[in-house]
Amino acid sequence: MKKLQEKDLTPARIVEELDRYVVGQHDAKRAVAVAIRNRWRRMQLSSDMRQEVVPKNILLMGPTGVGKTEIARRIAGLMDAPFAKVEATKFTEVGYVGRDVESIIRDLVENSIVMVREKARVKVQAKAREAAEERVLTALVQGWQPGDAEVELFASGPDGQASVQDLGALRVKLRQRLRAGALDDKDVDIEVADGSQALGSIFGEQTFAQTGMDFGKLMEQLQKGRGGPAPSTPTQTRRMTVKEALATLAGEESERLVDDQNVDAEAIELVENSAIVFLDEIDKVAGRQSGSGPDVSREGVQRDLLPLIEGTTVTTRHGPVKTDHILFIGAGAFHVSKPSDLLPELQGRMPIRVRLDALSEHDFVRILTEPRNALTKQYHALMDTEGVTLRFKDDGVAEMARVAAKANEMHENIGARRLFTILERVLDEVSFAGPDLKGQKISIDESYVRSRVGDLLDDQDLGRYVL
Repeated sequence: MKKLQEKDLTPARIVEELDRYVVGQHDAKRAVAVAIRNRWRRMQLSSDMRQEVVPKNILLMGPTGVGKTEIARRIAGLMDAPFAKVEATKFTEVGYVGRDVESIIRDLVENSIVMVREKARVKVQAKAREAAEERVLTALVQGWQPGDAEVELFASGPDGQASVQDLGALRVKLRQRLRAGALDDKDVDIEVADGSQALGSIFGEQTFAQTGMDFGKLMEQLQKGRGGPAPSTPTQTRRMTVKEALATLAGEESERLVDDQNVDAEAIELVENSAIVFLDEIDKVAGRQSGSGPDVSREGVQRDLLPLIEGTTVTTRHGPVKTDHILFIGAGAFHVSKPSDLLPELQGRMPIRVRLDALSEHDFVRILTEPRNALTKQYHALMDTEGVTLRFKDDGVAEMARVAAKANEMHENIGARRLFTILERVLDEVSFAGPDLKGQKISIDESYVRSRVGDLLDDQDLGRYVL
């Protein structure tokens, strides 16, 4: 899925893109589409009015397997803006062992920096390539050895004696051959940045990030404070082909040409104005029944989320980040708990509520055939690699949809996820014997589906564990 600029993401366009992957749930798609479009509308306002317009956060409610998470995944694929999908159950109240909710914003900033840095690297790509070529040419000349015919370092002089060629002319010739690809397979020794483990990671990847500290910058400041030079990037000599060296050095040079301070500032601004956070499984932290046990931490997570959603400043190692205009989309099945079980303050921060519908047998038929990533299309492509042609007949698809709907009624309703189980069961023999079926065409019709899963529906005890 191609990422689009926010100005191109009209509500109709967003819904159209989501329709390619998610069946039904029109109300949820519309709510998310309008919220995303409002991000762009806000940025067109004057600075004074822009600060007054706050995002209208969304709460998606519906059974498991109806498309809540899939909508988030596809929105992430569309957005050319920082996006974070997190599960509320992964976080614990401050003071408990685990991740605190502020790490959501830190992760957003890191994602934003990757996006901004990649764009900046594209802008300096041409200069980086030229600098990489110069380093490779220098390495080729310095690494010349007698008998190396590809680098003609010596030429016959007027008296017939061998003499060192003019290095400028030599580099011109080598550059021509380099750009033509004639030297791609030649080995060369180059100095590259040492990619060994940094000291900060010895103490754990999250340790310093959680405190908003940049360990590398801290060590550099300490070194300067003692009157010494800033620590240089360690290097190592590696032997690789010229083609590999060009790619490696171009990456290093592009990193050197990118201004880290500008990247940090632009990334933080992008997070503050365009970021979206998808809080999945928010119903799992809705318990408020007791004053001990896990419910203490659940209510604590809600209270910790409040400042983020309401608007606060989070300290990160790249600078402070204001969360006032970050859009939060919460989602949950709410089987056991209800939206009213959330803290009243948190409920008030999510004014737009959308209920997603349970999936019917007809929806299952559409899910199996219509989306770009439909399961039948996936299995057809997988078996095609073995030379086996799968043909899913309409009656076969309808039977799988009927079995899935019936299994959801008889057992736990897990929505469209039931289709994965049904298809795996139906195609178990074909998948196993695939290499021996090369050149064959197999039709998946109603009788074939019944022969594979029909008995399981009749035997409820067995179906409980298999389906």
